[in-house]
Amino acid sequence: MTGGVLTEIWLTGTAAAPMRRVPTGQLVAGAGLDGDRYALGGGTWAQYPDLEKQLTLIDRDDVAAVAADVGVDLLPGDTRRNLVTVGVDLPALVGRWFAVGDALLFGMKRCPPCTHLERLIGARLVKAMLHRGGINAAVFAGAEIAEGAVIRPLSDGEAARRGAPVGADAPVPRRV
Repeated sequence: MTGGVLTEIWLTGTAAAPMRRVPTGQLVAGAGLDGDRYALGGGTWAQYPDLEKQLTLIDRDDVAAVAADVGVDLLPGDTRRNLVTVGVDLPALVGRWFAVGDALLFGMKRCPPCTHLERLIGARLVKAMLHRGGINAAVFAGAEIAEGAVIRPLSDGEAARRGAPVGADAPVPRRV
C-alpha cells in the first residue's frame, strides 16, 4: 500500500458549529486535533470510545463523487471530517498503523455517514456516502501537521519503534 497526501485540515470547537479550514494543526496523543470539538471533550458523538472519536479522515475524491451523485455542492469540510486526503486507500488503514507527517496514528474503524450530517447539510447523503465516509483514527504520538504532509502506512515494527503499544496493549479496530 502506498501513501498519499494531506490536502486540507478542518476543525470546529463545538458540536454542530461550522467547520473552519486551517493550514496547520497540532495532533495531540490521546486527544486528536488540538482545538477540535472532540479533543476538547465535546462533539455530537462524544460518548463514543475515546480511540474512535479522536480524528476523522476522508478522501477528497470520495467527497467529489458524493457531491456528483447527490447533485449538491459539497466541500470536504462539509463532511465534518478533520483531515482530507488524496492518494491513500483510507479503508485499508483500519486496523493498521500509519503516519501523517511525523504523527503516529492507528485506523480504528470506518466512519459511516449519519442523519445528523444530513440535517446539518440539508441534503440526503447517507446512501451516497455509505462506503465513502472515511475513517476514524486514534493519535498515539502527536506532532504538528500541515497541508501537504505525507500520509503513509507503517509496519508494526516501525510503529513500535515510534512508541506504539504492542501485544495485549495494542489497539483493537472495530469493523463496521
